[in-house]
Amino acid sequence: MALHFERSEYADRLTRLTEKMRADKLDALLIFAQESMYWLTGYDTFGYCFFQTLIVKADGSMTLLTRSADLRQARHTSIVENIVVWVDRVNADPTLDLKNLLSDMDLLGARIGVEYDTHGMTGRIARLIDNQLATFGQISDASYLVSALRLVKSPAEIAFARRAAELADDALDAALPLIRAGGDEAEILAAMQGAVFLGGGDYPANEFIIGSGADALLCRYKAGRRKLDATDQLTLEWAGTAAHYHAAMMRTVIVGEPSPRHRELYKACLETIKAIEEVLRPGQTFGDVFDTHARILDERGLSRHRLNACGYSLGARFSPSWMEHQMFHFGNPQEILPDMTLFVHMIIMDSDSGAAMTLGHTYLTTEGDPQPLSRHALELIQR
Repeated sequence: MALHFERSEYADRLTRLTEKMRADKLDALLIFAQESMYWLTGYDTFGYCFFQTLIVKADGSMTLLTRSADLRQARHTSIVENIVVWVDRVNADPTLDLKNLLSDMDLLGARIGVEYDTHGMTGRIARLIDNQLATFGQISDASYLVSALRLVKSPAEIAFARRAAELADDALDAALPLIRAGGDEAEILAAMQGAVFLGGGDYPANEFIIGSGADALLCRYKAGRRKLDATDQLTLEWAGTAAHYHAAMMRTVIVGEPSPRHRELYKACLETIKAIEEVLRPGQTFGDVFDTHARILDERGLSRHRLNACGYSLGARFSPSWMEHQMFHFGNPQEILPDMTLFVHMIIMDSDSGAAMTLGHTYLTTEGDPQPLSRHALELIQR
């Protein structure tokens, strides 16, 4: 069985979950988020693009409802013993199979929580579930129950996060010799992802961001490659990934001599991150982190060029995003606790001048100062 954690760790996670379920007066939870299934049982698949759900009862019993293609995957990668297969067929409605299964599990009339806010739950599936269970029991939205439990990482999870950070550093090391006048974005991207794979890492939960010239102002991956000019800017956002645990980094690399605007924006990014390091500790909130970001950049006249978020929690995630639910944005009351893995990024996109500047890496929170997981300093990189 291909498990990344000791069975005792999975048992502890299940205990924490069922305690929370009982506190929330839930008799059962329908888990649709793949990262929730992975965290709780080890189940590792991209089969969540089809219908599947893990049913967890408050007594700790678990049943996976999935397709035949994932039956052996579940047996090989998870601790789930009870696996039920719904059959692919014309006009199949697996939510009917789910309703029948819940009835067999003596959950008629029960209080059932559902993970709605996840990429494993399409709008069509949500409507089918609501229709099937409308008179079955008391259904409630429990989208953030498991994700809240996942925010604080165990020592074993932190070990994977540290390894992911090493792989992210390796990716930057592989990219730097290729970033030069005439350098090819395709070679840079291949070197970065290759370094993660060569180090035993995984695919990231979303694509690496790479863009030069005008594309350096974009915050998303886009198709197409170009070669770097003698004077250029290259924005990179990437993550090392180990056992699906992520450690992200972000940089805008300057080719040739940085413009005065680039230097000004870099100084603002660095100053803001250093101020956030003083806030990234217990007793503060995610909202406090964002407020620090907004205050400093706005004081420098950069309000039009910054984003409305400056980072988020990271962990074991599946495509299409390596971001956990909790973000650094206005008003987020989530308290910062020890042993969280948090990505802090500064993203300034000045469309007026055409200058981009980004800076960021992943931290492990402690009882005191946060620990950067990267071995790279936050210097302005020039090539």
